[in-house]
Amino acid sequence: MSGAVELTQDEARGGARPAPVLELRDLRVFYGAIEALKGVDLVVREGEVVALLGANGAGKSTTLRTASGMLQPRSGQVLLHGERVDGIKSHDLVHFGIGHVPEGRRVFPRMTVRENLEMGAYRFRSPDRADLDRVFTLFPRLAERTSQLGGTLSGGEQQMLAIGRALMGKPELLLLDEPSMGLAPLIVRQIFDILREINDQGTTVLLVEQNAAQALSLADRGYVLETGAVTMTDESAALLADPRVREAYLGEGA
Repeated sequence: MSGAVELTQDEARGGARPAPVLELRDLRVFYGAIEALKGVDLVVREGEVVALLGANGAGKSTTLRTASGMLQPRSGQVLLHGERVDGIKSHDLVHFGIGHVPEGRRVFPRMTVRENLEMGAYRFRSPDRADLDRVFTLFPRLAERTSQLGGTLSGGEQQMLAIGRALMGKPELLLLDEPSMGLAPLIVRQIFDILREINDQGTTVLLVEQNAAQALSLADRGYVLETGAVTMTDESAALLADPRVREAYLGEGA
């Protein structure tokens, strides 16, 4: 691992380190007899964007699913604001301030855009109009399609809807799994611009993304997973400059 594992720019200047929102400690997850995560340690601090990089099968989605309660670890700990939450199911973890945008978007195809968004606010008695307005401000296309069925939207619009639905739950921590998958470059840039705005508005982000350059351009720090283990972690600029990252994930020679 890089020696700059948790040293932030604020710390280097003598500033206070933000408090951890999410901590994964020695996380081990199995699919049957196959060990998918092999002692993963990861920290996401308040206000950060953290990118999780790696090849297919490295364990990135498994990490997010375990953090959000969709999978249960065999051993290790998941902590939110210092409180252990491993063993709590995903639908209950929403109440702890986690929003998860899964790979493949998984919008409700026979529900309208508005109904999809309202489903994201299920932990509240009724959707907050201010939250709907915020989503429509971030994603004007959704405001134009409130009565359109989710299954009839384009791929980019479905990704916007999936992110908007997660935001309706007022998450402190937003987990995103491959938000650029299958999208045209212009739409990808729009999505990442909006993710930056969401972060600027105060939401902490943990991002799984195969587009390493795009992810690291957004993130403060990054982790590299290989076959279920963290092999590198550093600030994004340092990872972008690292020849191993450039060769493996940016398609450039070392």
